[in-house]
Formats: sequence, structure tokens, C-alpha cells
Amino acid sequence: MGESEVTKFSLKVRKNEKDGFPRLDPAIPNFFVQFPHRFQNILKSQLSRLAKQNGMNLVRSGQRNENRSFSASEAELNEQLQAWRANPSWVDKPPQIKVTVPKGSLCNLNVEVDVGLPPDAVYNIVTDPDNRRVFKNIKEVISRKVLVNEGHRQVVDLEQAAIWRFLWWSGTISINVLVDQNRKDHTMKFKQTKTGFMKKFEGCWRVEPLFVDEAICYPFKPMTKDDYNACTRGKGRIGSKVSLQQILQPAIVPPPPISWYLRGITTRTTEMLITDLLAESARIRGGYEAEKSKEELPGKKADLVANTSDIKERWILRRKNAKQGHRRLLTAK
Repeated sequence: MGESEVTKFSLKVRKNEKDGFPRLDPAIPNFFVQFPHRFQNILKSQLSRLAKQNGMNLVRSGQRNENRSFSASEAELNEQLQAWRANPSWVDKPPQIKVTVPKGSLCNLNVEVDVGLPPDAVYNIVTDPDNRRVFKNIKEVISRKVLVNEGHRQVVDLEQAAIWRFLWWSGTISINVLVDQNRKDHTMKFKQTKTGFMKKFEGCWRVEPLFVDEAICYPFKPMTKDDYNACTRGKGRIGSKVSLQQILQPAIVPPPPISWYLRGITTRTTEMLITDLLAESARIRGGYEAEKSKEELPGKKADLVANTSDIKERWILRRKNAKQGHRRLLTAK
């Protein structure tokens, strides 16, 4: 029996031999050829699934962290607003407006002003989509489209009609700008996207903290908010240093005296923006200036303020009229 089986096996091998090598089942080499590709595909699918899960976890973790930081900043803002309402004493100073005239341009504007509200509150006013209720030189918002929304940062395509006034003249101009606003550093950059009358119109708002009650910390000078909160025991008010840089270049720079009038219009319009910002800050702060801002100055006083060319003189007149309005309010009470 054993010899016959060996003989049969050896015969089968001889039948399958070709060129001196035994012939194997074709399924076996195909398996070894396809195995690396199959293993690679399986590995790729597993890695992509892990990467997707990790990415989703990172996004969720980032969203949680961002929500936490937003909640913390909102709580801090509410505490600061309570501190301001408990002690609303604040004197608005006229803005520092510097106008330079580079070659081939109409003007560059640099504006600085201190505001009696914390940076988050001021930033909320400036970036509010419905801020035309605050800034009277915005006639209407024609269109507004959010292109990028990353929570703390937004990029917005904005078109609005703005009102300008200078002495006895007034009018409207349509402006289309791309706005990049970032709450982390309290900046809002804007740049014109469609050229027309203006060839170049761009600039940046920046809001920085101002330690209003740092005299409490004397002789120590706080350099950070943590130092300031520590030395004032969390009761120190935080205001804002607001700056605006703006570049204006018309398609054709007109010769004097037209260019002088255009610079005057630009300066006056910017001053109107700052005046409206301070009035809204006073309203939020709860001061008497809010009542004053709701009233229109009668007849000659309004003309006198509007037609005064010097910025400091206009602000002195506004304060004088505000005090008179304050006295009228007290008398009425």
C-alpha cells in the first residue's frame, strides 16, 4: 500500500513539472501578489478613520475652549459694566485727530480717543451689524454677507451708504468694503473692494485697555490686567484707548481749494463717528450725557457748534451746552 501511494504522488508531480520546476496552484501566487495592496488599503482606511475622529475631537475641543473663553470674557464684561454703573464719573476729552498729506494722496487720518467703557463693550458697538442706530453718518446698510466665521474672527463683505456733512454742504456716498474683525486683539480692519470715486479707502480700528483707577495702585504701576485687578481688589474700572488709522486716496486728487474742502469733510465725518461713539458709551454707562445726546441743540447753538472749524472749540461748546441741558434736567426733576 505505501509503495503504491508514493508512486502515484511522484507521477502527479512529474505530470505537473515544466522546465524542471513543479507547477503550483495559480490561486497561491495571486494571493501573495494581492496581499500587500489589500493590507495597504485596510491600513489607509483605518488611518483615515482615526484621523477623522481625532480631527472631530480637536474641533470639538477647540469649540469648547472657545465657548469657555467667550463665557469668561462675557462675565468679565458684565463685572466691568457694573463697576462703571456704580461709578459713572468720567469726562470725555476731544479726540486727537492728526491729518497728513502724502504725495499723490488726499490724506491719512490718525485718530486717538479715550472712551469710558471696557474694550469688549466698545468693540461690540463698533462691530454691531445694526450700528447705524449709533453712527448717524450711516444712512443705510445696503448689503452684508459673512464670508468667514471663526467665532472670535469674522470676515464680512459690507456695502453701506454714508452721509457726509461739511459747513453748509451735505450728501451721501456708497462704500463697499471687506471687513476683517478679530475680537482676540480687538481690531477691525477694512479695505475698499470696488473702486469708484475713491481709488483707495482702507484703515483699522484698534481698542486697547485703559486702567482708569490706576491711581489706587500708587506707587505701584500695573502693567497687566491681572496686576491691575490685584491692586484694586477687582474694583478698578477699565476704559478703552481707541485708535483709528485711515487712508483716503481719490481716483483723481483734486487741486486746492477743492482738496482742502475734501479733507475738511473727511475730518468732520470722522469726528462725527467719535462723537456718536462717546454718546453711546455714555448711554451704556448710565451718565447724564446719554440724556443730552438724545436732545437736538436748538437753532443758533447747533449752527454755532457745526460751523466752528476748530475741533477743541466745538468740544468746549458741546460741553457748555451739555451742562446747560443737565441743569434743565435737574430743574425739571
